[in-house]
Amino acid sequence: MTVTLELHVVELLCSRLCHDLISPVGAISNGVELIEEMGQSMADEAMSLIADSADQATRRLRLFRVAYGAAGNSGAFTAAEARTVLGAWFKGGRVRLDWPADVMPKPDNGVLKLALNLGLLAEEAMPHGGVVAVAAGGDGLALRVTAEGPTVTLREEVRAALDGAVTQAELTPRSVQAYVTGRLAEQCGWRIVIEAKGPEALRFRLESRGA
Repeated sequence: MTVTLELHVVELLCSRLCHDLISPVGAISNGVELIEEMGQSMADEAMSLIADSADQATRRLRLFRVAYGAAGNSGAFTAAEARTVLGAWFKGGRVRLDWPADVMPKPDNGVLKLALNLGLLAEEAMPHGGVVAVAAGGDGLALRVTAEGPTVTLREEVRAALDGAVTQAELTPRSVQAYVTGRLAEQCGWRIVIEAKGPEALRFRLESRGA
């Protein structure tokens, strides 16, 4: 199945990615300004801010490169790397990744790119933090990604975008990532099934469309 994305979708996705990068990049700029204004007395604090923010920006760019770029389609991109990239994304935040080293989905048919995107959706569903658990599947099930936290909820516009129940013109920067994730799954022959597990858990199942 071939999925065509309008220019509007690409523009929204770029807006979303830039939004996620503004904070760390802006903090680097603030650190430089602090040194310029306060001099050596604030240099250590400013350098710490710059180093932390540069690290965060690097981790985010690394995930974007494989989750949305051609690098994620490369045979060199492994399940172990996907695990490392997603874990680095959550570093220092309120969400923790539970992806055992022996859980390695097959790196084909877009599964690894979808694992990253579903991990981002799981994080978004937990405003107060929690755990994103990744498990491999079988018998037509490629992957399970579960969000577990004090409050777990998927906004209706995000759910509709993931299911493809909206037009591309109706998308927003908030829902575009879910839409692209759903269409990537379709392109690769998968479907994403959402299972509610009460107010504290939500699971995404990546299944064969023939299952």
